[in-house]
Amino acid sequence: MKFSDGYWLLREGVTAAHPAQVLDVAETADGGLEIHAPARPVHGRGDLMTGPVLTLAVHTPMPDVIGLTLTHFTGEPPRRPVFALTGADPRPELSHDDEHVSLTSGALSVRVARSGPWQVEFLAHGRVLTASGPQGMGIMRDAATGGHYLREQLDLGVGSAVYGLGERFGPLVRNGQAVDIWNADGGTATEQAYKNVPFYLTDAGYGVFVDHPGRVGFEVGSETVSRVQFSAETQRLTYYVIHGPTPKDILRRYTALTGRPALPPAWSFGLWLSTSFTTSYDEETVTSFIEGMRERELPLSVFHFDCFWMREFQWCDFRWDPRVFPDPEGMLARLKAKGLHVCVWINPYIAQRSPLFAEGKALGHLLRRPDGSVWQWDMWQPGMALVDFTSPAAREWYASHLEALLAQGVDCFKTDFGERVPEDVEWSDGSDPERMHNYYTYLYNRTVFDVLRGHRGEGEAVLFARSATAGSQKFPVHWGGDCEATYASMAESLRGGLSLGLSGFGFWSHDIGGFEGTPTPALFKRWLAFGLLSSHSRLHGSSSYRVPWLFDEESVDVLRHFTRLKLRLMPYLYEAARTAHEEGVPVMRAMVLEFPEDPGCAHLERQYMLGPDLLVAPVFSDEGDVSYYVPDGTWTHHPSGRTVTGPRWVRERHGFLGLPLLVRPGAVLPVGAHADRPDYPHADGVTLRAYGLTRGAQVTVRVADVTFTVVREGDTLRASASEPSAPWALAAGDRVAHAEAGTGFLTLDLPEQDRW
Repeated sequence: MKFSDGYWLLREGVTAAHPAQVLDVAETADGGLEIHAPARPVHGRGDLMTGPVLTLAVHTPMPDVIGLTLTHFTGEPPRRPVFALTGADPRPELSHDDEHVSLTSGALSVRVARSGPWQVEFLAHGRVLTASGPQGMGIMRDAATGGHYLREQLDLGVGSAVYGLGERFGPLVRNGQAVDIWNADGGTATEQAYKNVPFYLTDAGYGVFVDHPGRVGFEVGSETVSRVQFSAETQRLTYYVIHGPTPKDILRRYTALTGRPALPPAWSFGLWLSTSFTTSYDEETVTSFIEGMRERELPLSVFHFDCFWMREFQWCDFRWDPRVFPDPEGMLARLKAKGLHVCVWINPYIAQRSPLFAEGKALGHLLRRPDGSVWQWDMWQPGMALVDFTSPAAREWYASHLEALLAQGVDCFKTDFGERVPEDVEWSDGSDPERMHNYYTYLYNRTVFDVLRGHRGEGEAVLFARSATAGSQKFPVHWGGDCEATYASMAESLRGGLSLGLSGFGFWSHDIGGFEGTPTPALFKRWLAFGLLSSHSRLHGSSSYRVPWLFDEESVDVLRHFTRLKLRLMPYLYEAARTAHEEGVPVMRAMVLEFPEDPGCAHLERQYMLGPDLLVAPVFSDEGDVSYYVPDGTWTHHPSGRTVTGPRWVRERHGFLGLPLLVRPGAVLPVGAHADRPDYPHADGVTLRAYGLTRGAQVTVRVADVTFTVVREGDTLRASASEPSAPWALAAGDRVAHAEAGTGFLTLDLPEQDRW
């Protein structure tokens, strides 16, 4: 929310109270600090008789993370829900003198001035990362609405860029933007977002997480252009400053605090095919799609049934429409016999005609208004209500219906919706409606994910979720929502995915070809290349099918080419997935995440790194013209072997079977021996392809349970395998050395062109 009228004035009706000085400081039982700061200087006892006084609690949940809690009135009861955070033993250090009081956690310190103007500084290794100066932190009141807000403003250094705040579809760099953390079903073409996360990351060595699950307003270098402002309507507000120093380090610490993604099963990385939304389909249609894919040698891993697997006006009743699917168990068994996994669409809403509406109403499982009536409206489904996931009994009731589907043979769920959550309601656990609006999706997706994890086992659970908030990254995968069948929408989808990755989410997908409308054959083929070089890959639309032969025969060739490419890259991609699971670093990475020291990467949003070593630049034109930036070093086009040396911009034209896909210099890329499915033994027959290793370089690569080490000695590569139970190979350029099963060492003389 904006409070000012230019630099000098406040908006009409707005009043502000800012901490003026430190009155006193006390150490807390958890090793933190409690500071009382009156809103005007204290010159005598007469100044101690009126307020307000802001209480500032300084604490640390883990090394290199420091939290500040601002409190005005302490009389209100605790408000739910709260984000589930994980801490560690931080062992903070406190220091006091006449000038400052400070707390240090790891390499990060916060320093509060005890004399002179109000100043809170965050430092690392003696360098100020950011600070809150006079009239930054404050209590803001709006007479027109009666609103009471707590606000903070943190300095933004010259040239510093801000990223994150969830999946946002505008420019990747947030500077100059006003962002409301408020989940909405707004498509991919507006400032609204399905996945709002009150966390931003900078390229200046720190990130900030605002620990408030409700509406938080961010003014990123917009209201005050040299500061990031955030505010919430509350009496108590906590935020954490997270030290890096690199963007990857910031993400590692942020996800250690809020949770890291589960590791999706390997089969989920293959191609997903959908019925689409409002198209007409039955088992015969589904079978024709699957057989069409098989006949054309198009590897398929997952088949998805969208909304109309259930009867109209009865979403959700979790019952197959008997008019078109009279034998669901038999159909699912037939699909499973073809080696497919099955996904079905669900949402958290219960339509009035669903048999579950009366049942849920009688049991008290549906969200109610303050007068005790069930909250309902007609948008999306006539008379629909929401499941009250704050109730353990309601969660168990909802989960029981999913269990029945899993018993039939369903493998996973597309958890759609969860954004349109009302405020004129009463939750069963007494949660505050404003705070529950964003948090609802967390409870919804956690409920479904827990069912899958309990039924399928650890490592087999996967969702296809649309809505999210902080912490929802624990329940992958998330997809980008309702995009249009245009190049502009393809680009905005990519921006959203990269922004989500910079907000702690490890896995992301999108509707290949666009959801609304039908793509042209050219657009469809360009989107296929982008989609198959994403974390997860799904063919899905609204009113038209997405099987490639309905576009043209070349689309079949393009889909086959890029699907097989992705499947051969599975040894590499699944290790990138492990990194997302273990460290919180996403599979699809904005260029700034890998190259924070390169100013040329700060604003790049039409290309990305897929894992640590592959640069992908999707093509956004029929003609195939593409411009992309190459960071320092000699990069190699995969699979052609052509090289390009950066740092520089490159312009190229690509046919539909190509796009810029470059391997980072000094990388060893594990390439699999199979191109028919994603869940094969990745180390069996793997080829380690070395690119531009300098003399003396040593690279370690993990593939499944095997660790490979490749060393360049002079003009020779030497490789070793920790557990050589299967055949493997070492390659550079056009030279390949093969090892039989049980062979732990290989050597390879480099080709002449690779001896630079």
